Amino acid sequence: MESDEISGKEEALDYLKGRGSQYNPANPFLNGSYVQEEVEGLDEEFLTNEKTKYFFEYPKNVVNKVKSPDIGPAYSINPYQGCEHGCIYCYARNTHTYWGFSAGLDFERKIIVKPDVPKLLEKKITSRGWKPVPIMVSGNTDCYQPVERKMKLTRQMLEVFLKYRHPLGMITKNGLIVRDLDLLSELAEHRLVQVMISITSLREELRQKMEPRTASAKKRLKTMEKLAKAGVPVGVMTAPIVPGLNSDEIPNIIKAVADAGGMMAGYTIVRLNGQIGEIFVDWIHKNFPDRAGKVLNQIAEVHGGNLNDSEYGRRIRGDGNIAEAIAQLHHTAVKKHLKGRRPPEYNYASFRPEIKNGQMKLF
Repeated sequence: MESDEISGKEEALDYLKGRGSQYNPANPFLNGSYVQEEVEGLDEEFLTNEKTKYFFEYPKNVVNKVKSPDIGPAYSINPYQGCEHGCIYCYARNTHTYWGFSAGLDFERKIIVKPDVPKLLEKKITSRGWKPVPIMVSGNTDCYQPVERKMKLTRQMLEVFLKYRHPLGMITKNGLIVRDLDLLSELAEHRLVQVMISITSLREELRQKMEPRTASAKKRLKTMEKLAKAGVPVGVMTAPIVPGLNSDEIPNIIKAVADAGGMMAGYTIVRLNGQIGEIFVDWIHKNFPDRAGKVLNQIAEVHGGNLNDSEYGRRIRGDGNIAEAIAQLHHTAVKKHLKGRRPPEYNYASFRPEIKNGQMKLF
């Protein structure tokens, strides 16, 4: 991989503002790791908020088949790995270790960029035997994170989807998506796109701690309103729900989404697999010491007594009384505020793989 520093700001802080994780846990795939033994001298770099660095990777395939039974058959594509948004709960953190980085601070400030994504997407959906199914952009990290302003890989992918009339879904928490309203509205005219905006909290103080480099909930709702007015089917993912932290906000979030023109809603309950558990435990004790134990106990309760949960079905929605209460709260709010609303079904008939370089293939 090639490295390229684009932007960032250094500052020495006991608590790294603007970052979710506050440290780098050791990478389980590496034999050695750096550790901090002294707070002075050679180790002082551990106390700085390093610049975000970008690495360029050139994989051969970028359209990934999702095989999870509790999600169903699906495909996803991710132009970026790692995410500068820094959401403390992000399940994608664990994947960063496969690149030789840490699931902690590295995940937020060492971002992998895949410049060939648009070209590889086009190659995949025009390949022999490909059947059009919605491809999720992005299923792992946010496709509209800050680096997208410069790279424009997500916009280029939308151009490919539109060119071949291929269906897609999108999920983001960044207002940058409105930059691409021209493409999204045209895709919507052909019933080829659905967008989900992720909102975990309407309380700005909580949002800043959980998702330090994301748009505010107010901006996300404004973004949703703009999408809806442009005819783009849009909804909300109240994900993840953290029992005892933001679970009480579900009705207010769904109502705000309805007022903004949203037509659908989904949710997941937080699960802290792999190193996310230790990162989250460190974070919640530093930010909410008065309720850390209660929150952690409730998370474990919905996951069979553990923070880590790999059991299909339960890992996403949880189990037990707390999970049932959350499910009922969500169901009631959706029934009250989004009754009768639903996105149009995807249009698969318009897919035209024979279009290549703007011309019809003869064979």
